[in-house]
Amino acid sequence: QAGVLGRVLPGADARALPVLVALEGDHGAPMETGAAPDPIRRLAVLGGADAAAALRLSRAEAKRLATLRDGIEGLAGPAELAFRNGADTARDIVLARAALTGTAPPGALEAALAQGAAAVFPIKAADLMRTHRGPALGAELRRLERLWIDADFALDRAALLDAVNRG
Repeated sequence: QAGVLGRVLPGADARALPVLVALEGDHGAPMETGAAPDPIRRLAVLGGADAAAALRLSRAEAKRLATLRDGIEGLAGPAELAFRNGADTARDIVLARAALTGTAPPGALEAALAQGAAAVFPIKAADLMRTHRGPALGAELRRLERLWIDADFALDRAALLDAVNRG
């Protein structure tokens, strides 16, 4: 109310912060989700221009803040977020998104996080080198990974290699 937040973090908006605090209570320690209050998660929800420099965050904290903000703005679901970033970071992103949108986190959140965090993409670049080179190899790996993620990590190596043959 005194405007201090705007002075410290220009562009910051605290409207979603109470929602996040409530979500942390619903999904927080000592419950199985382990979503204890976290200052970087809360900072990601506050927004604001160049918070890392304004608050003199460490490199690791600044990197984590950037990862959370990118995830909040992205479209990936909980399982994909966990596959790419680990379950804890994915949980932070999902809770921050829920706070910012005023919606509840998706049902079966912990199951989706566990599924994504445990997933291992079954294709390696070497599997495609007979038919793809250079940028085409990277593009095909990304296409196959997208197919695999969209199938809830259910496609095995054989099914993905068959998708290569079908184009």
